[in-house]
Amino acid sequence: MADLDLRVKQARRLGRVPERHVWHCSVRAAPGDRHLTDAEWADIARRIVAATGIAPQGDPDGCRWVAVRHADDHIHIAATKVRGDLSTARHWNDYLKADKELAAIEKEYGLLQVVRGDRTATKRPTRAEMEKARRAGTTRTSRERLRTTVRQLVSIATSPEEFLHLLDGVEGVLVDVLPSGDVRGYKVAVAGDTNAAGEPIWFSGAKLAPDLSFPKIRERLTAIEAPPAAEPGSRRRPNPWYQATAAAERIPHHLDHGDDAAAQAHIAAFGEAIDVLPLLAPSHLRPQLQQAATAFERATRSRIRAQQDQARALRGAVRALRTVPVTGDGSGLAMFLDIAVLVIFATARWHQARRHDQQVAAAHQALVHLQAVYQQAAAEPLAALAQRQPPARTMERHAQRILVIVPEHAQQILDDPAWPALAAALTEAETAGHDPELLLQHAARQRTLDDARSTARTLTWRIQRLAARQAPSARARADQARTSVAARTAQRGQTPPSPSQPGPAAPSRHR
Repeated sequence: MADLDLRVKQARRLGRVPERHVWHCSVRAAPGDRHLTDAEWADIARRIVAATGIAPQGDPDGCRWVAVRHADDHIHIAATKVRGDLSTARHWNDYLKADKELAAIEKEYGLLQVVRGDRTATKRPTRAEMEKARRAGTTRTSRERLRTTVRQLVSIATSPEEFLHLLDGVEGVLVDVLPSGDVRGYKVAVAGDTNAAGEPIWFSGAKLAPDLSFPKIRERLTAIEAPPAAEPGSRRRPNPWYQATAAAERIPHHLDHGDDAAAQAHIAAFGEAIDVLPLLAPSHLRPQLQQAATAFERATRSRIRAQQDQARALRGAVRALRTVPVTGDGSGLAMFLDIAVLVIFATARWHQARRHDQQVAAAHQALVHLQAVYQQAAAEPLAALAQRQPPARTMERHAQRILVIVPEHAQQILDDPAWPALAAALTEAETAGHDPELLLQHAARQRTLDDARSTARTLTWRIQRLAARQAPSARARADQARTSVAARTAQRGQTPPSPSQPGPAAPSRHR
């Protein structure tokens, strides 16, 4: 230890000792990693001190250091930060430099390759915060509780001003907006959570999460499309659950074919949709939905700057949801969750292609919770539909349509337990004045069915959503039918029959 401290003593006589002159780093192998020899640990230690600037390779004036192995799976590296020329070592950004070198070491030594981030993750609670929460008998720290509250309010607010108004009305949360007048920031605290001086422990938005600073919130909330108005000729506004589902259904296409900035915006907007669900869902579904939202939050950010105006439609539809919480059999929520599962799959693929390891892991974690809650949410509306299963003759007609329109998925659909529900949805749409064949064609063409876990369920939700629109007139249905016939004959490479040469008779429809 005297040798390690020699240069510190020399520098002290010259009054040049840095205030914190000891540098420390611990390196641990993962539980499943192989046993590393002393020689391998020594090589790892040399590479770490070289990479961080403590003792660059070949530098005779590098800092003095020592590596100690207390157990088979880890070492501690200690160094004094005074170089041979008695100057202070320059080790700025040493954590990231060490982490980069460790990533190379993991690969070269065949060790577990740790999932690394891009510095866009939220700050983890400190040990002191966790201990304080434990003493208070809560499972979450003040920072985590405030982060959830703010994120949910952002997901329902339609403007920066409304966000601040909603925040000010939350019971148990203290709000301080800075400065008065032109707002540039805000900070929040949990009522009763104080420091030793009895003052509230404040968290700015940026300390809660990188995307919760007021400038970032303002950017997102100014990129919201007004909720859709009623369709021409209809007094009803579109169902917000249907609108949100339709907007979310387009996200996989945007991720596959759009630029990165637009794709990042769609992922962030989808995160807002997941954030709002615990506020709207029945109480028995809220815990799983909140876990899904908490997990997916990490997947909503990356180093790619989001072009927020690219996701206006989804953001507008999400804000409209707050006026229609889940009621009845919950089919709207189940419909949205069915698409949400596909969106998370697509999000994981998008991040994986860009080597965003933490975001991929977060998406997979959210997927576990979302799939579980979807199974619960879908059970009641599907069972209610199945109870309205049409007669056998009608079932047969629908089955023939399935065989013709989606032949590649037909057997899977007809064997699916959700097939009676799909048949009931088609029958009810037909009763309302829709052409079930055209609806089925439209539903099958909307988006690929290849990623659907249950094609029958996905088609059921799509049929219900399409059937909610005003049924076309008899003339419009005739025009649609002619267009559909022409499209099918063109697909087969045939010339459609001319008016003077009638084609084969259309199958009769049984009402």
